[in-house]
Amino acid sequence: MESELQKTFLDTTDIPDIQTYFVNQAFEFQELMMMYSCAIREMRTKLEVLNDELSVHHQRNPIEFITSRVKKPLSIVEKLHRYGVPVSVESVEKNLNDVAGVRVICSFIDDIYTVADMLLRQDDITLIKKKDYIEHPKDNGYRSLHLIIEIPVFFSNQKKNMRVEVQIRTIAMDFWASVDHQLKYKQNIEDVENTDELSAELKECADIIAQTDARMQAIKNKIYPGNALPKTNMDKLKKLTIPLNNRKI
Repeated sequence: MESELQKTFLDTTDIPDIQTYFVNQAFEFQELMMMYSCAIREMRTKLEVLNDELSVHHQRNPIEFITSRVKKPLSIVEKLHRYGVPVSVESVEKNLNDVAGVRVICSFIDDIYTVADMLLRQDDITLIKKKDYIEHPKDNGYRSLHLIIEIPVFFSNQKKNMRVEVQIRTIAMDFWASVDHQLKYKQNIEDVENTDELSAELKECADIIAQTDARMQAIKNKIYPGNALPKTNMDKLKKLTIPLNNRKI
């Protein structure tokens, strides 16, 4: 099984110009990518431990699966150019928060907030930024909870705080986001006719999927009445702007 670091470099062999950006910092760049890969490993371990603990206490696993990636060098360079900042190893650390990415897929909406709360309570984790696209979806219908987290990683000669972007979403949210990405970003949507109509249809699909998520949450609450959410998270769910067909959460 390839490591995140191996996949990052194996996937860039067909990009002849990419190494020229870091030609004078080749070792430093490779070392930094290794550090991000290690940060992902640390984050995955924390999440897997939480999932194991919750499975014992609640007889179910809130996390369905976890995926991760280290951003490819070409994507790093493109993002630095968009930000208008220098292309260097130092600039990567200073300006980019999503070089290391972890995606956590949960069964239900309340699992998202439960996992996030437990993760952020750990005393070696620092929350840098939080964006709740579940409570406040993007205009296109995208929903997910995004956390920029700083986590310490211990190496042979130092402890280094590394930033990891953690996205937590339900299976349904992940399905919509994956399909939306394939339809809109893999294909140049500007070249397709009736783009406004297609965007509206995708937004409607996102709302229907969100309704399904909310209804599944209501069903889950009836099946597991003893595993009630903390009041703050339940209040958060009730504020979601999702039509529930007169069903109460």
